This record gives sequence, structure tokens and C-alpha cells, in this order.
Amino acid sequence: MKVAFISGTSVVNSTIFSAWVVREVGTNYGTVTCKSHGNHVLLNRHGVGTPLPPHRINHRANIRALADLGFEEIVSLNSVGSLKLDLPPGTVVSCEDYVALQQGPQTFFDDELRGGATGIANTLIPAITAGLAPEFAIHTGKTYVQMQGPRFETKAEIRIIKDWGDVVGMTLAHEADLCSELGLRYNSIAIVDNYANGLAGTAIDFVEFKNLVKSNQAKVDRLFTRLLEILG
Repeated sequence: MKVAFISGTSVVNSTIFSAWVVREVGTNYGTVTCKSHGNHVLLNRHGVGTPLPPHRINHRANIRALADLGFEEIVSLNSVGSLKLDLPPGTVVSCEDYVALQQGPQTFFDDELRGGATGIANTLIPAITAGLAPEFAIHTGKTYVQMQGPRFETKAEIRIIKDWGDVVGMTLAHEADLCSELGLRYNSIAIVDNYANGLAGTAIDFVEFKNLVKSNQAKVDRLFTRLLEILG
């Protein structure tokens, strides 16, 4: 199956893609570096080398590159913070909707009064959920709350948004909007790496976040290996 993967911080240090071919794709919005193998492409949204912070990501170049390569099914892996006590770190979720009120949506239609239909297609999620069971349980139907970054949310912000959705992150809404505009089918899988700031008395900073991501690395690698088997 021809599937493109968009990865995040949890895959930056993974070694399972070391044999994949590095390629550059030029677009009207910039050049994107990705890795390819057979019918699959892996694009790290944060770029190669030193990872870009969320507010610097060139989402339009990323999504345009995948479309130009002929991909229609996009599977996105996001690192998220949990807004719910019953979604602890290590949980795998799939989001079907999102809230992004802090910033305007990304769009390809700068000079036209139009846009894509909102939402997340999740066309592959039923097959992925069935294929991953019982090794991985995917908590489907969740709502993603997008915040701007690069800093984590304050405790006061978390108190406000914890009733808006289930997980919080900084990238999914932009990607889903752009995929919708180009007719690409966006599929959401997210790894909970931490409880949101202040939830259950926890605090979060970038040192703690990196440690939590590292603790989930083996699980992420195994999840990606299984995804490649299911969608191969």
C-alpha cells in the first residue's frame, strides 16, 4: 500500500529507518528532505539535523511534497500531552477532531476565498487498530487541542483547555487542514508522552519532556515496525 508517514519527536532518534533512501523534494514552498523505501515515505515534520521547533515548521512544504510524490494516504504520528487522567503516558490514541483557536489555520489558498473540508479522514485507522491488537490498544475518537508553542502550556492554560479535548499538541491541526485542501486522507496516531502541565500535580519542561520521550522510544519503534507490516 502506498502510504506516507509524518513523524515527530518520538521518531527523531529511531534507528529503524537508517537503511531508507534520503531524498529531497522541491516545492513552491521550499525543499523538503524525506526518506523512502518501496511504497513508503517518511517525513519528519521537524526536519533533519537539529529539529525545528513547532512554530518554525514549514507545514505547507511538507504536505505539498507528499502530494507531489503521489501519496494520498497520510499516517501521522504525533507526540502529545494528555489532558485526561485516564490517558496516562504510554497510551496510544487516534484523534478524529481538533481545536485550534490560538492561531489561524495553515492554508494553500492565500488569494482565494475557499478552503478544504475540516476534519480527519482516518480511513486507515480501522485496519490499523485491528492489525495492532492485541499488542497495542488504540484509543480512538479523541479530540486534539492545538497550541502554538514553542513553550509548553501554562497550568492556567491547561485548566482552560482540558475540557476542550483529550490531548494537547502543536502540529496536527495545521497538517490536517492542509491535507484536506489537497484531498489527501489524513490518519491520526498519537503517543502520549506526558501529562499536561499541572494535571495530577505534574509539571513539564523540555528536560523532563525529552526524558519521557526517550522512555517511550522502544514502544514507538515497535509500533512503527508493526505499522510497516500492516501497511506494507
